[in-house]
Amino acid sequence: MAEQKNGMFKYMKYSVIGIEMAMSVVVGAAIGYFLDIWLGTEPWMMLLWLIFGVIAGFRALYRTAKRIMKEMEKDDNQGSD
Repeated sequence: MAEQKNGMFKYMKYSVIGIEMAMSVVVGAAIGYFLDIWLGTEPWMMLLWLIFGVIAGFRALYRTAKRIMKEMEKDDNQGSD
């Protein structure tokens, strides 16, 4: 039973990547949308903040991939001892 939980936890860590990417884009677009309504600058703020959201999503993707690679290297090093 413990092995199943450990396996499920591994997959849950990987699913976070997609969720982070999607939420970054959605939050960026939402901020831009509401700023457009408030400032009357349609569609410029939404486009700008959408780009910021995409950049933030890729940054989070890079950091998560880097962390996963470190964990895999650590597991490989422990397995060879």
